Amino acid sequence: MIGKLFTRSLSTYGPVERSILAGAAGRSLLRIDDYSVKEMNAILALSRHIKALHKGNNLIHPQDNTPLTGKSIAMIFQKRSTRTRVSTETGAALLGMHSLFLGMEDVQLGVNESLRDTAIVLSRYNSLILARVFGHETVTELSTYSTVPVINALSNSHHPLQALADIMTLQEHISPNLAGSTICWIGDGNNVLNDLMLAGVMSGCNIRVATPPGIHEPNKQVVESAMNICKNEGKGSVNLFHDPLDALKGADVVVTDTWVSMGQESQKQARLKTFSTYKVTNDLVTRGGANPNWKFMHCLPRHEFEVDDEVFYSPKSLVWDEAENRMYTVMAVMLTMLGKASSL
Repeated sequence: MIGKLFTRSLSTYGPVERSILAGAAGRSLLRIDDYSVKEMNAILALSRHIKALHKGNNLIHPQDNTPLTGKSIAMIFQKRSTRTRVSTETGAALLGMHSLFLGMEDVQLGVNESLRDTAIVLSRYNSLILARVFGHETVTELSTYSTVPVINALSNSHHPLQALADIMTLQEHISPNLAGSTICWIGDGNNVLNDLMLAGVMSGCNIRVATPPGIHEPNKQVVESAMNICKNEGKGSVNLFHDPLDALKGADVVVTDTWVSMGQESQKQARLKTFSTYKVTNDLVTRGGANPNWKFMHCLPRHEFEVDDEVFYSPKSLVWDEAENRMYTVMAVMLTMLGKASSL
């Protein structure tokens, strides 16, 4: 019920946000800090507005008034996905835009045709390009040569769309103003963490991260970027730990992710051993000293060795709202990129 109340109270989207997003039109999104703090907050305000309209059955307009009628988005998927594909295709349809799914058997992505040529050709046909890829350099090169905005729907370094959905969910369930809230990440220092860390400090949050030492620690350059944001904004913090019990102190939300990402299947047994003490359980979180009303998030797909059922299916879990909000945030990004942020 609290989440629903927050959704309604946060749904206001006014002239200030529209003006901010007008200045963000035509730009790509490869990592969350490609947006300024003001732009990210305006994107989130638009996302909440879209959600409120959708929940009130007020989102669908007559076809000739649908904001993105006549537009199209080419969606390149090197990695399979449930939430990214379904949220984007459904969100695009609700806005009147046509989406094209391009799997690895459908497009010659740097194999028989260069990334540069692919970007140029797709730009001639489509209004936007979305790419879910392995290497971050792939989406960077697509953006370099594309003449339309490119959305990074996941690379091995960043996942900005997930970060937007995560922050939106926390605004609904913890506080409209997240400044001073504590986000605790337990697990691998991966792409999802990178953008959640950046988006978190852009929201004024304190980020506490527990990862195994060595190769699983978060990217040093991203940590430095996050710390610079804290300094510039005068709020938020980043603290790194190896022991989950140290990181959990004062946590308002506990977040984890898959320990074995696509392409890491051969490392599964070694990774399960490395992360064996990082499984999120009520006992672990209680012993670590999290706040009594702590919440849990996971971007999915989830495996039981990462978090037990007692947490995952409990009232503390925000995973389903988190997944649903992927649609509203990508809709807000698409509208902004195409200069239609004022259309709803």
